[in-house]
Amino acid sequence: MKQYKIIVEKHPDGYVAYPLGIKGVVVGEGDTYEEALADIKSAIKFHLETFGKKALEIEPAVLEAFIAETRI
Repeated sequence: MKQYKIIVEKHPDGYVAYPLGIKGVVVGEGDTYEEALADIKSAIKFHLETFGKKALEIEPAVLEAFIAETRI
């Protein structure tokens, strides 16, 4: 089993989740944080079944993720 870093965003109409470092577009959503996490797990499994293990290889590995804000 491999671990992935997942970003979960809260929006007015629900939650959106996506993994860092996976090749291609993989997105999950839900009305709750837990539903979005469950959906992204399912989406990652589907992505693996469709595109094979090479699509899930993270090169280079994401060591940390940061959220920052700036004004322009």
